Amino acid sequence: MGNDNFQINVMDVAPSADELTDYDRAHFRTYLRLLDAEADKASWQEAVSVILGFHPEEDEECARRAYDTHLARAHWMAKKGHIGLLRP
Repeated sequence: MGNDNFQINVMDVAPSADELTDYDRAHFRTYLRLLDAEADKASWQEAVSVILGFHPEEDEECARRAYDTHLARAHWMAKKGHIGLLRP
């Protein structure tokens, strides 16, 4: 996993709404990167640090929550949320 040298602003907790949000649209690439990291069997610590910018060594609970909620949202996007991207 490489760092693309760009900054993203992520919330501590990803959205959980049943509809696509502006946050989802802005973080679509982030979700894809999380799914790729999961498929590559990257550790959650590496993924949260490289992709989301959280540092588990500083605050493991916050980093884990950010990772878990963003990965769950990534799975939701892959199953349902992407349909909202196709609508005008």
